[in-house]
Amino acid sequence: MRGSEFAELTAFVAVARHQSFSRAAAHLRISPSALSQTIRQLEERLGARLLNRTTRSVALSKAGERLLARVLPSMSELDAAVAEVRESRDVPSGSLRINAPRFVATKRLAPLLGRFCAAYPDIILDVVVQDSLTDIVAGRFDAGIRLGERLAKDMVAVKLGGELEMAAVGSPDYFARFGVPKTPHELHKHRCINGRWSDGSMYRWEFERDGREFEVDVEGPLIFNDSELSTQGALGGAGIAYLIEEEVRPWLKAGQLQRVLKDWSPRFPGFYLYYPSRRQVPAPLRAFIDFLRREERPAQAPGRKRMALHTESTAT
Repeated sequence: MRGSEFAELTAFVAVARHQSFSRAAAHLRISPSALSQTIRQLEERLGARLLNRTTRSVALSKAGERLLARVLPSMSELDAAVAEVRESRDVPSGSLRINAPRFVATKRLAPLLGRFCAAYPDIILDVVVQDSLTDIVAGRFDAGIRLGERLAKDMVAVKLGGELEMAAVGSPDYFARFGVPKTPHELHKHRCINGRWSDGSMYRWEFERDGREFEVDVEGPLIFNDSELSTQGALGGAGIAYLIEEEVRPWLKAGQLQRVLKDWSPRFPGFYLYYPSRRQVPAPLRAFIDFLRREERPAQAPGRKRMALHTESTAT
């Protein structure tokens, strides 16, 4: 097979996998126009349409489905062979694709990126920020980061940092106007900022006291699926928000937000990095895990939450 033919087939498989010319072009690090031209050349050479294109979607034709079924196993074997050679090198290299919620990406990962790139210059770290739950296998991610209670099944889970705590917060102006709730049940008398899960359901505020756990449905003028928007709503005096305490800690310290119902707020395990169970962890992912273990623990002051790895287990 000539080099040009291999490049055409590689381009075709990338488009078929991503079902998008723009995403496939980004993966291949070429322009969408160059990718489109490569696919046209392949179709002309084979004398068959491989992809059905519209302005919004890309789908395989019958001929494209047959071709993909024949070439995909071989391409996967080639990818595995290249990855094996890369992993045998002293310096880890290749791409590492991670899916993470906004809070972790901006507050936990972002401060580490410079050090990670300096330590592993041959690794391309591709972080996709999504607060909604994502199937990392279907999305072709190497790993994801999520709260422990939201972990996908049959995954190897690596704990990041210590426990977290929920905090009910509002602006001093709001509490001056509407009063301070003394128990979670008094939230029914207040304007609360609701949260919505990625499946469309509403988050029920979770509380605990004296070993008793319970949930409260709240109502209010705002509903968000983004914690930053909930924070801004609380800062603006729109109502009470229920967020991870670490997210709102700067505004609590500055006095812009006031915490209530602290004795009722539960602690929970926090975030985990998780990935599919494999016999051999890809070198870039192992390097990332080792980096967090090596770089974060010494940099943390005693008693401060840290993004360090504790244990590995299989999520159930």
